[in-house]
Amino acid sequence: MPKYLAMSFEGDLAPSFDLHCLRPGRRAPDGWGIGYYPGEGPSAAVLKEPAPPAGSMRSEMIRAWEHLESSLFLLHIRVATWGKVSDANTQPFSRCWGARDWLFAHAGSLTQRLVPRPGARFEAVGSTDTEQLFCELLERIAERGWRSLGDANLRELRSWYAALNGLGSLTSCLTDGRDLVVYADGGSESDVYVWEVTPPYPSLAVGDEDLHVDLTRRGVQSRRGVIVTSDPLLSSDGQEVPWRRLAPGRLLVIRQGVIRAEIGPDADAPTVHSGGARRVPHPDVAPARTLAVAHRTTYRYTRAVERSTHHLRLAPAEDALQRVLAHDVQIHVDGAPLVTPHRISYEDVFANRVDRLLIDRPYTELTIESASTVRALDTDPLSFRPLRVPSSIPLVWMPWQRQVLQPYLLPPELPESELEELLDYAMSFVRRNDSDLLETLIDLNQTIARDFAYRPGATTMATTAFEVYARRVGVCQDFTNLFICMARLLGVPARYVCGYLHTGTTYANQRQAEASHAWLQVYLPEVGWRGFDPTNGVLTQTDHVRVAVGRTYVDATPTAGTIYVGGGGESLDVAVTVTDITA
Repeated sequence: MPKYLAMSFEGDLAPSFDLHCLRPGRRAPDGWGIGYYPGEGPSAAVLKEPAPPAGSMRSEMIRAWEHLESSLFLLHIRVATWGKVSDANTQPFSRCWGARDWLFAHAGSLTQRLVPRPGARFEAVGSTDTEQLFCELLERIAERGWRSLGDANLRELRSWYAALNGLGSLTSCLTDGRDLVVYADGGSESDVYVWEVTPPYPSLAVGDEDLHVDLTRRGVQSRRGVIVTSDPLLSSDGQEVPWRRLAPGRLLVIRQGVIRAEIGPDADAPTVHSGGARRVPHPDVAPARTLAVAHRTTYRYTRAVERSTHHLRLAPAEDALQRVLAHDVQIHVDGAPLVTPHRISYEDVFANRVDRLLIDRPYTELTIESASTVRALDTDPLSFRPLRVPSSIPLVWMPWQRQVLQPYLLPPELPESELEELLDYAMSFVRRNDSDLLETLIDLNQTIARDFAYRPGATTMATTAFEVYARRVGVCQDFTNLFICMARLLGVPARYVCGYLHTGTTYANQRQAEASHAWLQVYLPEVGWRGFDPTNGVLTQTDHVRVAVGRTYVDATPTAGTIYVGGGGESLDVAVTVTDITA
């Protein structure tokens, strides 16, 4: 039987908790309680029951009640050590501070009683060591002026736990409804096990002879999460659960299903800056590069094409971040150069250079070869950070701005239920990053690269953003479409980018299409368009060559054509090489 179970997920989850220990003929615990935050609000709901009878109505409620929904849950099962069996002594305990409810659960037992401070803000109602610990921690938090765990200095917080650990076993969970802090007893008197859950999962249920938790009974959602327990539980389908035992004396901070910090008693730095500092990972300044791009596309047909037109978007864009030093396109039909093609060039509504090509002679093979030399100058994509930039979600646009940006604010036409699910998923990133625009976008970019499998052939051109979200597989185009959809649902303008990626022989980010590469740009207020590559989890710099942009792939496709007469079965071969020729 686990003494406690804590869960944090991306967005709301509606699990079912079945307390087998309350079935007839079983020895019931001295009490149990569950705390959660309905509607992701600051107010906690706590349901507890001391000396529960077999088949209690409250236990039936947490097993079957569909309104038991939250992104964060804290369940405790009590075996009494201090204090009588009563509501006042049943965990989890709740207190209000900083305009939010805090919850605390403790799996150990102190050997020395804490003496309450004279005139303390927080006083214990019951007689347990756990509630005294809770009041002492909140007293110290209030003295520092930290109104949430997000304000806390993590190293100082861990030092408090270490000092209090000298009074006895201190494995415990503390939450303010947004962050979940987990501490593993430094003396190994009670363990902590952590499971980082990653979707997709058709079903997800764990338990033992006393407790069964079904996370998907009321619907499967593709959400990342972290489950923490004092005793490892088994998977109901017999699959091995990858529990990780948290080392003694270590402290975890979890928010919206992601471990944001892990800090131990040694001098190593936490994984995330403490003290409420911004955690935008600033990429190193990249050297400017000169890149040579060769793009060859070959179409073959089983019957001769007599007449066709084509639109080519193969000329790299030119602006302050990218200079085109040379560009040329050669057309071959049936192996011979097309000497006098009917070709005109123009700029489309997205400012892409387009070549319109008419071929009015028969052919069974068409080859389009593009050669470009580009000077990439986007060396520092976050150089704008010192500027005073409105950077919180939701963004506010002037009416004329919204009118111009409207094509990049409309999400794809999907069923409303799917868009609501994607919006809820996108909002989990907003909540995890305190509504900061840039942090949210970078977190989303890195999460897609980490959690979604790059698998060529797993999707098609018709695969939707929701299908990519649910299956967690795809290629660069799919990840770009998903990011664009969620950004637009958050009111952040986003556009599709088609271009090339230089990988070289030692480049850390090797995930790219064999042909052109896809990523996106978002429009940041007072900054402009900035590139995000969710396939590789990076901000675009001098390894990316931008060619065309648009609302979707259709607006930026490198080659597109219409066959008017002839043609049969079609095959397509594409080859791209990008070479660094920087002198």
